[in-house]
Parts: sequence; C-alpha cells; structure tokens
Amino acid sequence: MTAQPIPTLSEEDYLVYERASTIRHEYYRGRIYAMTGAKEPHNLIAGNTIATLHSQLRRKPCRVYPSDMRIKVLRTGLNTYPDVVIVCGQPQFTDAIHDTLTNPTIIVEILSTSTECYDRGLKFENYRAIETLRDYLLIAQDHYHVEHYARQVSGQWLLTEATQLEDAIDLQSIECTLRLEDVYEKVEIERDDGDFPREIPPG
Repeated sequence: MTAQPIPTLSEEDYLVYERASTIRHEYYRGRIYAMTGAKEPHNLIAGNTIATLHSQLRRKPCRVYPSDMRIKVLRTGLNTYPDVVIVCGQPQFTDAIHDTLTNPTIIVEILSTSTECYDRGLKFENYRAIETLRDYLLIAQDHYHVEHYARQVSGQWLLTEATQLEDAIDLQSIECTLRLEDVYEKVEIERDDGDFPREIPPG
C-alpha cells in the first residue's frame, strides 16, 4: 500500500466514494489507500499478459479483465484491483453495478519496488482466502522472472518459477501457456544492481 490512509470508512461509504473518484483506492479494515500510477514496463507487461491469455481463452468459458476490475475477498473484506484477473464460468459480483468480482480463478500482479512486499505478503494472504482462486502469478518488471503459485487439491500452494525468455508457465486450471517471450515483448529490461553491495575492484 502506497499512501497514508484516510480516516475509517464503512465499506458502503467506500463504494460511494470510490465510484465517484477518478483515482482508484483499495479498501481494507475500514481504511482506503490510494493506488499509484504505473510506468511503461508495467503497462506493457500487463497488456502483453492480457493479450496472450485472451487469445487462448476466446473459445473457452473464461473472461480476462484488466486492472480496472475490482476484486472483493469475501472472507476478509479486502477490496483491491489486481493487474489482471481471469474468471472461468459465470462471474459473480457484489451488487447489480457489476464492478466488484468475488470469484476470480487466476490473479496476476506485476511487481514494483513499492508493492512487492505487499503483493507477496498481506495481499497474497488475503487472496488465499478466495475459494475459487486456483493460480496466483507474480511478474517482475525489471528482470525476466515469473512466479506461479498453483493451489493443490490438499490446499497447499505449489511454486513454479520461470527466469528465461524461452521459459513458459503452464496454467493447467485454464489449459493455457504463458510464455515469457510474450509477456516481456517490447519491454526494455534495465539491469539494476541496487540491491547488491558496491563491487570492489581486484587488487
């Protein structure tokens, strides 16, 4: 979450506020949080991911939504906007306005410095409470890396990683393949060694 919270609101008041706002906000435990804008790599990755999955799902009973589709986690009350959402079967909404889904099959988040800890931690904790969710994807935007968490019959989550452009993620729940060369098409990856100590020259 990337902004100081506004004083506590009920979920009903949040929805009234949100539906009139030009800025998207998340809602959790009575507080709302403004969402920051995305830069070019993030937008390219989101568009590429939507395009490749949509093309594979055109003849299947699944729908692909961009980041303007709000998701509500019924068990925890979190209202949020994933970067990409896929729903298979009939979409279920919280009310007749049809702007808040409750039954995602797949959720995709594109990582950034400001949101990575949240996407991996509290947000994924909330997402795991969604009974219909089968896959959770985390996509890096500064290097080639896709993490795929797949819900198992036991309820555990199995992690698979792809780190090369020739790699692909197999999404068995929707019978689709997500190829990294498609995800990162036209994305300029810039090396960032900011997390490593300064290199000391030999001698």
